[in-house]
Amino acid sequence: MSDPLNHIVVIGAGHIGTMITELLIASGDYAVTLVDQSQAALDAIPARTELKTHPLSVTDHDSLVQAMRGHYAVISAAPYSVTQHVARAAQAVGIHYLDLTEDVATTQAVRELAKHATHALIPQCGLAPGFISIVGMHLARRFEKIDALRLRVGALPEFPSNALGYNLTWSTAGVINEYCQPCDAIVQGKLVSVPPLEELEHFALDGVQYEAFNTSGGLGTLCETLAGRVRHLNYRTIRYPGHRDAMKLLLQDLRLAERPALLTEVLEYAIPGTPQDMVVIFATATGIRNGRVWQESYANTVYPQTIAGREWTAIQTTTACAVCAVLDLLVSGKVPSKGFVRQEDIELSAFLENRFGRAYATSTIAAAPLTLKATL
Repeated sequence: MSDPLNHIVVIGAGHIGTMITELLIASGDYAVTLVDQSQAALDAIPARTELKTHPLSVTDHDSLVQAMRGHYAVISAAPYSVTQHVARAAQAVGIHYLDLTEDVATTQAVRELAKHATHALIPQCGLAPGFISIVGMHLARRFEKIDALRLRVGALPEFPSNALGYNLTWSTAGVINEYCQPCDAIVQGKLVSVPPLEELEHFALDGVQYEAFNTSGGLGTLCETLAGRVRHLNYRTIRYPGHRDAMKLLLQDLRLAERPALLTEVLEYAIPGTPQDMVVIFATATGIRNGRVWQESYANTVYPQTIAGREWTAIQTTTACAVCAVLDLLVSGKVPSKGFVRQEDIELSAFLENRFGRAYATSTIAAAPLTLKATL
């Protein structure tokens, strides 16, 4: 009898990779080979018959290729700086590839690999980029003519207690990278590059004051997809008021953008993590519908959730559930199985109806646990 499970390689045994592994195994439809260079990190994962662990560095191409053989797909939850190694190994083996990167250069490299791929290469399967592009495209399709599309996402502490109004809930290096790299946007119908940390705005949502500003990578490929169809398109990261000015001081005035490793060390020494986080998602589209100027918005706040018997932070939930939902949709034939796949090609309804994607449908910490058992 053939093995009914889909065998998946997960790269990275950190907070996100661990949750991806737990979700896939709990679903009953997947077996996982978890890869990390740290044996200690792998040993911290409870042993199961559906789980294998493999200690190796993803920069060891031959060993990584060997570890991937015989698997259906690989999901990279590794730092953006090494993600290209995973993509090249996946293409060499000929298995499906999914990642969570917000790094623009990495996505461009994946696009080049996809030109000759026999399987699907699906980058940016997380929150932003990722889910926010699915939402943005859904809103855009609801207009006869789309004028402006504004996408905002923030991973924030529920109870900010320092001058940054921030806790480390995500990759520190990834946050610094998106604060330093140029940002894609469409302005007056033209695809342009705008500077990070600029175009500061303030708004209130559910009675809470926020700020938002340009950061890199959040739009994924959406600018290219909507080029010529929208007059204004931008993405900005949501933070509590004052955060942008403090980060400009560190990155630009003190020139720590030139020494990202030092800034990472300083932040990780001084700024605590927290399990009490939330993810704020806010998207607004304006355009012409039925001959009238119209506006439609999507707003959601996701809090920590209990899934598969464990409590997970909001950023873990939104990131891990997003890539697991895309994997499910790939297995079920609801996304293309070959070539470069864009997030905006995924239907919002299909995503939210998926057993993993339903985590986005809940917006309170008291929400019912996500049910994972389902037939694809």
